Amino acid sequence: MIGPRDNAPARPSPTTTLNRASRPSAGPGDALPDHPDFLWRNPDPKPSYDVVVVGGGGHGLATAYYLAKNHGVTNIAVLEKGWLAGGNMARNTTIIRSNYLWDESSGIYEHSLKLWETLEEDLDYPILFSQRGVLNLAHSLQDIRDSKRRVYANQLNGIDAEWLEPEEVAKVCPIVNISPDVRYPVLGATYQPRAGIAKHDYVAWGFARKADAYGIDLIQDCEVTGLDIVDGRVRGVRTTRGDIAAGKVALAAAGHSSVLAAMAGLRLPLQSHPLQALVSELLEPVHPTVVMSNAVHVYVSQAHKGELVMGAGIDSYNGYGQRGAFHILERQMAAALELFPVFARAHMLRTWAGIVDTTPDASPIVGLTPVENLYLNCGWGTGGFKATPGVGWCFAHTVATGEPHPYNAPFTLDRFTTGALVDEHGAAAVAH
Repeated sequence: MIGPRDNAPARPSPTTTLNRASRPSAGPGDALPDHPDFLWRNPDPKPSYDVVVVGGGGHGLATAYYLAKNHGVTNIAVLEKGWLAGGNMARNTTIIRSNYLWDESSGIYEHSLKLWETLEEDLDYPILFSQRGVLNLAHSLQDIRDSKRRVYANQLNGIDAEWLEPEEVAKVCPIVNISPDVRYPVLGATYQPRAGIAKHDYVAWGFARKADAYGIDLIQDCEVTGLDIVDGRVRGVRTTRGDIAAGKVALAAAGHSSVLAAMAGLRLPLQSHPLQALVSELLEPVHPTVVMSNAVHVYVSQAHKGELVMGAGIDSYNGYGQRGAFHILERQMAAALELFPVFARAHMLRTWAGIVDTTPDASPIVGLTPVENLYLNCGWGTGGFKATPGVGWCFAHTVATGEPHPYNAPFTLDRFTTGALVDEHGAAAVAH
């Protein structure tokens, strides 16, 4: 196990802050992973690196790990302006699935799901990946048509997808209200049995631990304030901890990607919105799967410790606030009680918001930019967590070779000029 370096700064590390604020407590039978302070070094930045990854969340950490593992590139720095994995990685609702409509989307998400299925062994670290299945409910005839279309498309792509009638929905999740006498009666659902959830903090810590073992520098409290670009080629980054030269720079900063890209003179087709979620008090195990509903606009699962984890759609306004709003939560709770009357007496424990970056076609942007050796991974909307290992693998390939991986080739920036869009609004209305 690698401990903190002797020359680490004498101030409290951002990692320590994370542990005080959000380190999970062990539930019955849970083995708590080693304390994060001892999973990776807390180094000062070196003057130069072969690759600088901007963004120390799940995508940035996974990219660095797969650059080392798959391509032998280890002279890497991952720069995080706060504490490691303290942005959207710490704020998402952990749903993992691959049942997307279009071939391009299902390809990269299914690649990711297959990596999820062996990730715990690969990282040699517990991530609590639970393949409990995901139900996407249908409440109207149009919902049924759209849902069945997606099931058939999934099946053609070899993805496990089924259409369930209301009685079959109740067998998978007995606490769902399938009464016809409600505002939004459940008329059926799509079901992906291999889908599920994982523990987001553990995923980040597992990737960070492995990246550090390869000698990759994970540099916290290091905000990028500018990009050094000469003759159309990126040469490094300017940060609050000094200038750092780099052969290549990979941006993986989620909702702040448009701000970073603007430093290179790039105006991205992105809008950033708050996305709210909440958890309840601890409850006994009552919810066996993940339930999502576009029409009622809520999705619900139960975490390993027992909290109900609930989310809704993005806030309509643009912004960078990481806080909740009562009217959003009120609608979210009304929607949840429509589907789950059994939760009527559950108490809300805490709420939060993340910052999601959305594109016009509700699909990500992964690939090269007009600036030589500057690479971009953004626009995942609310679907970034489930893509973590898959996009890390593909983005690492893109950075190492200078060419898109086949799975992220459809998601290049130039699709917005060629018109080759991948419109996933139907699959992304609630949880992308």
